[in-house]
Amino acid sequence: MDKAYSFPKSEHLCGDKRITRLFTLGEAFIAYPLRVVFLLEPIKDKEGISVMVSVPKKRFKRAVKRNRLKRLMREAYRLNKRILIEKIEEKQLQIHIAFHYISDDELNFEAVEKKMKVALHKLVLKVESFQSPDRTDLPDNQ
Repeated sequence: MDKAYSFPKSEHLCGDKRITRLFTLGEAFIAYPLRVVFLLEPIKDKEGISVMVSVPKKRFKRAVKRNRLKRLMREAYRLNKRILIEKIEEKQLQIHIAFHYISDDELNFEAVEKKMKVALHKLVLKVESFQSPDRTDLPDNQ
């Protein structure tokens, strides 16, 4: 099996400290119906990418629907993550990502995959323009 198309446990974002850090320090954008929260930083771990997906219980009461949407989001990410992985490895960075489903409608796989591609392309642009926070051109008072 080609590693580029897998989604191993090591790429799953887990742990309260890492998730809290993502949501307190990270940036966000919307590629409707996905809200993407991400945190870019110089590489520390072996894995350059860690991802989590979530679907709110408030919008989808039935666990069957929530689980199906999460499965669709993970599959769409798994099939299209190569562009992001290549850019992350090239820049020697690591990224933590949370994909939240924010629509009230249950979309099919084609729609979810299309929006996942849009979100991943936006992330690639963010990676390309990323400047490390320890830059020397910043004034001392920041």
